[in-house]
Amino acid sequence: MTTLTAPGISTTASALRRLYFVRFAFAIVWALVMFTTADHLGPLARTLLVLYPLFDVAAAVVDARATRATGSPALLYVNVAVSLLAAAGLVFAGADGIPAVLRVWGVWAVVAGLVQLIVGVTRRRMGGQWPMIISGGISVLAGGSFVAGAAADDPVLTNAIGYAIPGAVFFLISAIRLGRAAKAS
Repeated sequence: MTTLTAPGISTTASALRRLYFVRFAFAIVWALVMFTTADHLGPLARTLLVLYPLFDVAAAVVDARATRATGSPALLYVNVAVSLLAAAGLVFAGADGIPAVLRVWGVWAVVAGLVQLIVGVTRRRMGGQWPMIISGGISVLAGGSFVAGAAADDPVLTNAIGYAIPGAVFFLISAIRLGRAAKAS
């Protein structure tokens, strides 16, 4: 894979690499804690479910600031808005039960996945973006499965854990692959 080696690209790649490592760590810790409480929709599970898209908001803001010199952050701001709406929706959905939570989580996963996929495609030349492109596509499919799963006889929150862990792995792979672009001079 060819990567651009312009100074702006290597600085951006370095910043994204750090961000992706943080996103990996957050998602793994989130999944581990969520695993301990995913059998019911208690206060901890509701808090964790709202926290995940709020962390996505913070990450998108950091990403937009870091990548301003190499491209338009417009889609990242779309992600900020969508994730804020998802967090608010999850606050209310938590009071209605697991099916409502899965519907909100699913719609958020679809829209955020589309944004991630498009952003990854626009950053292809930087290198390290194929995992982000694949992850965005998987997020769209997973979101659809959450919405469908909400109609199950006994819907479960553990699907959210299954969403976070592969996402974490894709962030880790992308961070490692961005190492080449970050080291370019």
